[in-house]
Amino acid sequence: MSATLSMKSYGSRRIFIGGSDARIIMGVDAASLERLWREKRGETPPQDLSANLLVQLGLATEHLNRNWYERTTGRVVNHVQTRVRHPVLRWMAATLDGVVEGSGAVFEAKFMLPWSFSEEGRRLEAERIVDMSSSNAWAEFSNVFRRTRDAYLEHENAKAELKALMPEDAKEAIGHGIQARRSKSGAVTIDLLESEGGHASIQ
Repeated sequence: MSATLSMKSYGSRRIFIGGSDARIIMGVDAASLERLWREKRGETPPQDLSANLLVQLGLATEHLNRNWYERTTGRVVNHVQTRVRHPVLRWMAATLDGVVEGSGAVFEAKFMLPWSFSEEGRRLEAERIVDMSSSNAWAEFSNVFRRTRDAYLEHENAKAELKALMPEDAKEAIGHGIQARRSKSGAVTIDLLESEGGHASIQ
């Protein structure tokens, strides 16, 4: 993946707001915000990041980070560099570093120099209070969160109980449309079985 976007990819990025864009929009850097505004309007090309050390280190270590995660957890990361868009708010999109197979969790590979972290800055951010009452998107997902919370808690409890019921010496357990698999690291993932017909003879 090149840090300098081609004009074709530049054109496609103009029609949505991505994660990097959101950080600029929610930040306090007026110059960066104005530059982003001009980029989205097509008045200026995207910033050339080929000389940005952190960006280049991130590009160079992304593959290493993904391989190290897979090696230490026993889980597989797929859908690497896949572009996804919000199902309702089509102007929101992101390019995923990957998705953890079996869990659906998004894998994020970021590089951060140890001296770039500020504990004081983190406390200041954590104390900030923002009123989101005027946000339609916040209202939409708040409603979804409230409506699905009980079902989610019931789901998570059932998942924990299924994992606890799986014998410690079992690599895989199936039944009643559910499949539990244990990785080399010992982590258990629970998945739905589309059909149990193929597993009828397994004891």
